[in-house]
Amino acid sequence: MIKSMTGYGRGQVKVGDLSFSVEIKAVNHRYCDISIKSPRLLNPLESDIKKQVSSLLKRGKIDLFISQDHATLLANKPGIDKHAAQAYLAAFNDLKSISGLPGEISLEFLAAQKDVLVFEDVTFTCDELWNCLKQAITQALTSIQEMRQKEGAATQVDMENRLALLSQSIELIEQSAALVPIEWQHKLRERLTRLNENAGDPQRIAQEIAIFADRCDISEEITRINSHIDQFRDLLQQQDPVGRQLDFLVQELNREANTMGSKSNDATLTRHVVSLKAELEKIREQVQNIE
Repeated sequence: MIKSMTGYGRGQVKVGDLSFSVEIKAVNHRYCDISIKSPRLLNPLESDIKKQVSSLLKRGKIDLFISQDHATLLANKPGIDKHAAQAYLAAFNDLKSISGLPGEISLEFLAAQKDVLVFEDVTFTCDELWNCLKQAITQALTSIQEMRQKEGAATQVDMENRLALLSQSIELIEQSAALVPIEWQHKLRERLTRLNENAGDPQRIAQEIAIFADRCDISEEITRINSHIDQFRDLLQQQDPVGRQLDFLVQELNREANTMGSKSNDATLTRHVVSLKAELEKIREQVQNIE
């Protein structure tokens, strides 16, 4: 089943001290163009991020927004310098002994001394970062895939209906095209008769009719259009991305319709061709958003 190229997904995962939120937004694009906005500590993982995203999203302008949640924003954690604390305790006890003054050294007092509490930088390995981030990206991809599939299903229904209208138009065109040489034969005979009563030579008329019929014959175009419509329907049932193939088929359908229009010498036939091209334009607009 086809998928739309537009969609939105979000994921959020916390693993230990790490917590990431991921948002994915996608719109239609000719190729797969992935842009990532993330904290600097994730720069080494950019290729892994793109690889994971492109494994599921084959086409589209895809923007990833990765943010660290508050727990991860702590650049460092408090620690204890044991040597400094012991040195302070020894100094205070010596001072107490020398002065002979009473007093107790409280925890709060000791902790308030310089360099007893120190802050150590928090570091994470690439494996730790990727373990958490990968899960958040997976959640976001699952969410956006559901949206793209839902929109793709609605688009498929619309295009199948329009393909049915195309087939109806082709039937009407085929019927009208068969009548054009006959109508032209009557008109030609009337014109020749008006010019000269003896000008209605059957052999000459048959020759003119044959030349005209060959010039306005659209049977090949009709055959190719029917074939393209069948291919289009088959592609709509494929599981793989088919947007580019559908886009090519629409171009071919338009080319055949233009050729039929240029060969048309009948108002009714021209009207049917115009209706055909109008439906093709609506299909073309839909195809632009298919993965």
